[in-house]
Amino acid sequence: MPRRKVFLVNEEIYHVYNRSVAQQSIFSLENEGWRFLQLLDFYRFVENPLRFSYYLKLSNKRKDEYLSRLYFSKARVEIYGFCLMPNHYHLEIKQKEDGGISDFIRIVENSYARYFNLKQKRQGAVFQSPFKAERIESKEDAIHVLRYIHLNPLTSFVIKKPEELENYLWTSFMDYMSVNPRHLINTNFFLDMFGDKQEFAKFCLNQVEYQRELGRIKEF
Repeated sequence: MPRRKVFLVNEEIYHVYNRSVAQQSIFSLENEGWRFLQLLDFYRFVENPLRFSYYLKLSNKRKDEYLSRLYFSKARVEIYGFCLMPNHYHLEIKQKEDGGISDFIRIVENSYARYFNLKQKRQGAVFQSPFKAERIESKEDAIHVLRYIHLNPLTSFVIKKPEELENYLWTSFMDYMSVNPRHLINTNFFLDMFGDKQEFAKFCLNQVEYQRELGRIKEF
């Protein structure tokens, strides 16, 4: 396996992404998307001895108890944003522990690959390897990367209208707009920069057509 060109450093933020082998669709169904998000939430913690497949076998009461303990334990990574596209994903995350991002992505991808292969009755790799990671140099860059991640479904016309993004399940934009964001996303870091959800939304959505045009140029 080739060495990673970007050295992953604690307390630094990275744009992490990977796509499927042969660009096959791996997130086209709702239950596939939910499983990947559950894995992101479950495996972001260091002290987590239980495999997700065993966690699913617990009673609802024991699941709630286990997650409650997990949410107050030490994290490998902090997730600021995500987007699931039919054949790839994007994450904006901060590494909190040595090897945190590498361990996190490896566990999540391997777990999802087992689930997807069993569901599709197939064998072999699901994701290209290794995942890509780009260090984000500044807060300003971090904001622009988050906007890029959130606009992916609009850029690719998976959804067509900007107003649909607030209720679209497969990016974290809806979490930034919600009073009850999902557990896996830390929205405070960026919302504190804007001071207002609507200002954040305005910042993201004013670049939809520009990003679509860039996408068309790239494709050409």
